[in-house]
Amino acid sequence: MPLVFEVHPDNPQIRLLKQANAMLERGDVLAVPTDSSYAVVCRLNDKEGVERLRRIRGKDDKHLLTMLCRDLSELSTYAQVDNRKYRMIKTATPGAYTFILDATKEVPRKVSHPSRKTVGLRVPANKALQELLALHGAPLLSTTLIAPGDEHPLNDADEICERFEGRIDAVIDTGACPREPTTVIDLSGDSVVVIRQGLGLLSALGL
Repeated sequence: MPLVFEVHPDNPQIRLLKQANAMLERGDVLAVPTDSSYAVVCRLNDKEGVERLRRIRGKDDKHLLTMLCRDLSELSTYAQVDNRKYRMIKTATPGAYTFILDATKEVPRKVSHPSRKTVGLRVPANKALQELLALHGAPLLSTTLIAPGDEHPLNDADEICERFEGRIDAVIDTGACPREPTTVIDLSGDSVVVIRQGLGLLSALGL
């Protein structure tokens, strides 16, 4: 069974998150809570971790993975944004939004979309995940934890352990998350395109 870290949602125990981060550093895959639903994550440059994320979701290399960032300080390193796009992203972060952006050369090839060279980027508001990202010191790669054939994300740590035994190494359990994914906004073109309406309100973006 996956190891479970029972973490307080409002006052996360740093010692437990340090243990979780140590697992990420050695190449493990973890299920983590976000402000929308649970996600599954690995290190940014972990090729095997990337393949594991896609196998867990039952997706091929055309499935866009999302970079989880603690704040927008790393945005220009991994994505190309002008002032207009930056202002829109800033108004919605941290929050339940994923932005699709043109990737820079710093994004590993395994991460960016193979034909469009775009990357998903998100700054989550979940406190435990924010602390984990701070400890990790770099973005984490993620995908929403939706089992193949399911319509909705998983939001219960016990169910995640049961259904993904042998495929996920650990779960950070802060209690149930919402069962709704992020709102996905494509900013890679000249116009703003709403790819998916999720938990994030479009009105907050002026859309």
